Amino acid sequence: MPGITTAHRTVNGIALHVAEAGPADGPLVVLLHGFPEFWWGWRRQIEALAAQGFRVVAPDQRGYNLSDKPQGVRAYELDTLVADLEALVRSYGRESCRLVGHDWGGLVAWWAASRRPGLIDRLVILNAPHPAVVGAYMRRHPSQMAKSSYIGFFQIPWLPERMLARDGFSALRRSLRGSSRRGTFSDEDLRAYDAAWAQPGALTGMLNWYRALRHRPSLPDPRVDPPTLVIWGEGDRFLERGLAEASLALCRDGRPLWMPQATHWVHLEEADAVNEALVGFLK
Repeated sequence: MPGITTAHRTVNGIALHVAEAGPADGPLVVLLHGFPEFWWGWRRQIEALAAQGFRVVAPDQRGYNLSDKPQGVRAYELDTLVADLEALVRSYGRESCRLVGHDWGGLVAWWAASRRPGLIDRLVILNAPHPAVVGAYMRRHPSQMAKSSYIGFFQIPWLPERMLARDGFSALRRSLRGSSRRGTFSDEDLRAYDAAWAQPGALTGMLNWYRALRHRPSLPDPRVDPPTLVIWGEGDRFLERGLAEASLALCRDGRPLWMPQATHWVHLEEADAVNEALVGFLK
């Protein structure tokens, strides 16, 4: 894509592949993707943010695409993922960043905001709950527990990898297209995802994020101090709006942007509206 360069950065003992755009001295914005994406998931945001003067960094998080894929489930604990983020910010000579996270990237962003509030100037979450609210919410709402049942399957060794790789990643392709509005994921997009999923060790690395949930560190105080914007596609097949409301209740200064016409993939389906909201809030 024009204006975007890629590089590898050594952070927290691993090499992260990153996409970069925008002026080197601009305010730092870090974009954290979710499952089963990679930096390409932000393809409709990177250049729009860079054009507004931000230094935009979108890493392939550990286990994904061209970044390192450490072995072992414990290498994917939330505190370790936050340590990757902190080291990445420091690698650009910065003490803090404006942080945007979607899906699993949003869980990492929430956790960072509670664990390391000084690291984050402003926080934007797209369709991702704070990890501290998920368990209690599911116990009160069996409908959400049913929607999250796939996580139990992902805990099984090796079988999920085999199932997801079968027939040219057909299950992952169906999941993306089946949970989004028609036309959200083009054939070209899916070819890019295919290449990322086919990287050696990628499927296991991606699934280890889920498997590490049982090792989630304790979080005595989940409150979120940085100003926070939650953008939520209300047609999300995986996550209920109540999770967003429960997460916002933890925020000192939180505000929602509900998008009833969008699904889990709100940043792709409503890119113009999301970009406008991002620029306005992050500036």
